[in-house]
Amino acid sequence: MTVTDTATSTFVSEWNAWHASRDTTFSEPLGWLSLTALHWLVDTDTTFEDLPGAWRANADAVVVTATAADDLSIDGVVVDGSVTLEPAEGAPGLIVNQGARLVEVIRRTGDVALRIHDSSAPGLAQFRGIPTFEPQSEWVIEGSFSAYPEARTVTTGAVVEGLEHHHDARGVVTFEYDGQTHTLIAFAGQDNGFHILFTDATSGVSTYPAARSLHVGASAPGGAVVLDFNRASNLPCAFTDYATCPVAPAENRLPFAVESGEKTPEGR
Repeated sequence: MTVTDTATSTFVSEWNAWHASRDTTFSEPLGWLSLTALHWLVDTDTTFEDLPGAWRANADAVVVTATAADDLSIDGVVVDGSVTLEPAEGAPGLIVNQGARLVEVIRRTGDVALRIHDSSAPGLAQFRGIPTFEPQSEWVIEGSFSAYPEARTVTTGAVVEGLEHHHDARGVVTFEYDGQTHTLIAFAGQDNGFHILFTDATSGVSTYPAARSLHVGASAPGGAVVLDFNRASNLPCAFTDYATCPVAPAENRLPFAVESGEKTPEGR
């Protein structure tokens, strides 16, 4: 086996491991594919056919009122009366257990919603893995990160009309493709890296229209980064109507087709 063959084999095996981990994540019994409802709350007690108790929310808190027979619990404590919850804006939801199901209490753009997770959800039962383009080393592209003088907030819309997302933008990533220079806004990401939301000429054709997500590792001295579009990922909203994902900023709309990474899930 040549050095080139070895490098190709390593590239494909590492991509396969990443792809398998993505499939595993979306196969979780109470993960994104287990969602069965998204209920928005108002400031008066409201009941829902698929959920026990009465629920209301205002600018400060959520109040759930139930009896012990409703089988609602928070941190192992049964709800028997009224309990107040304080979900944080844009943060992961607070969890209320209802038997084998989870009720996730979230606050988005000032409003509060309940997301219901059910391990018997049809979407989870029907999941057969995330469709992708074949991995190609040509889609591993070198780029350069340039930091903003000061961190700034970039606001984007969401897949749910009326919602907004506020992103911690750290700078821009510049790269060349097919003889042209392109620039993408980079948000703060994991492990000192960056999170890029983008669309391209495949969006709404073979890939999800609102955005795909790309993790870029921390920049090297001088700003060098690597964009591996083979790992362009779907956001949860590509799989379910009950997510509130952001859309890509207008500046991150690439004019060419990124035929790499994850495609639109089957049935979406």
